[in-house]
Amino acid sequence: MHRRNLSSLRPIFVILTVLVSVNLLCGFSIFHRSKKYETPITRETMQPDKVLFDRAIKNIEKGQYLAARLTLNTLINTYDTSEYIAKAKLAIADSWFREGDAHGLAQAEIEYKDFILFYPTMEEAAESQYKICRIHVQQMSKPDRDNSEAQRAEDECRIAIVQFPNSKFAKEVEQKLRDVQEVLADKDMRTGLYYFGKGSLPAAQARFSDVARQYPLYSAADEALWSEADSFRRMGDRFENQEADVLTRIVRDYPVSLHVAAAKERLTAMKRPVPDADPAAYARMKFNLEHRTREGIFSRTMGIVTGHPDVGFAARDGAPAMASLRPVTPVSVPQEAPTAETPGAPGTGTVGVSDVGIGVVSNPSAQNQQADVRLSSTPAEGEHKASVGASGIATDASATPAPQAPLPTNHPVTKKQLDDYKKALDKAAKAQKKQADAAAKNAPKTVTATPAPPTATTTSQPASTQPAAPQQ
Repeated sequence: MHRRNLSSLRPIFVILTVLVSVNLLCGFSIFHRSKKYETPITRETMQPDKVLFDRAIKNIEKGQYLAARLTLNTLINTYDTSEYIAKAKLAIADSWFREGDAHGLAQAEIEYKDFILFYPTMEEAAESQYKICRIHVQQMSKPDRDNSEAQRAEDECRIAIVQFPNSKFAKEVEQKLRDVQEVLADKDMRTGLYYFGKGSLPAAQARFSDVARQYPLYSAADEALWSEADSFRRMGDRFENQEADVLTRIVRDYPVSLHVAAAKERLTAMKRPVPDADPAAYARMKFNLEHRTREGIFSRTMGIVTGHPDVGFAARDGAPAMASLRPVTPVSVPQEAPTAETPGAPGTGTVGVSDVGIGVVSNPSAQNQQADVRLSSTPAEGEHKASVGASGIATDASATPAPQAPLPTNHPVTKKQLDDYKKALDKAAKAQKKQADAAAKNAPKTVTATPAPPTATTTSQPASTQPAAPQQ
């Protein structure tokens, strides 16, 4: 019975052995498939530099990259005035690019950048920048991993669009930039959801806001706005205006979103105007939804091994973000108040909540000779008071700010912390009462002397004040 099972599995082992052998042979370039070179020189001539160039191109097409680079370097060093110098430098970069490993791609990027530096007006300069963009896109990881290659890819693709807007690679570079920004936005979105699940609402709101502002074409930008509005709602009525603004953006800029109906209901309950949908945004969002793609089972399985991200949900229409916006400040960070001289302008630190500044020290000895700038000019008795903004004590009663609700925090109080706080309060109250009772018990008793009644011998009054004797 055991021998019969082994005989039935023998064909499977044979097939696996053949597949492994074919892969090994392909790895040693025995069955290497010839791939035509992209930019050959078609002019026929028997000049020696052209002969060397053609030989190197044939080596590149056969996968013999080392021999091709040796031949091209011979051409460059021997015929330094040849008209094929530029094409030879580009061919060296292409040979590194075709190798495809990490070392080859790094060398290819260096060669492409050198080519752009020396020949910026040639048509191949746009192709070189396009391939630099592809180099980093190929090495891009999934959103839950390191995103350094995705950031490099975003920068290089932007350079390709800005420097070569009319090249034949412009449309393809734009799509690659949208794919890269989909991965970067997904990473920030996951970070925001992590903070949101932990209860760190200010940090989550800041992340969601960055996603929607920086990457409006992100496939889940409407979800980011909805989560941001939910964060504002949970932080209290103090942020009702911010919540209304975010809900308005959902209804106006993402009219096909699943959260539009809920956003309209929320705006109606808040007695805020409900905006109309933007027709251009509606057409763009509908087009992107219709052209989404999903990876197959084999691609998803291989993605676990290779680590390449799935960009099937990336936008297919719309201008990608060409500038990096400054991250917003979380609402848990106090804002500096404007000065009295320039209302509405950013504060200078004299009236705001922060009294710490940064500057270049021109005189190093000033730290030992001058008073600390954080200390007020009129300290109290026996102590130093911090500035008005930091201590919360105003010199003028009219300048005392109105009390406000505390800002939300990224570390909300848990039930255990609240119970411990209540127990500590009860313990402190009992100790204080016990101390007061002990003080009252040990206090000395004081006896009050009562005055003696007045007598005739001891009391002398004027005649005018003596009481009259009663009449018989």
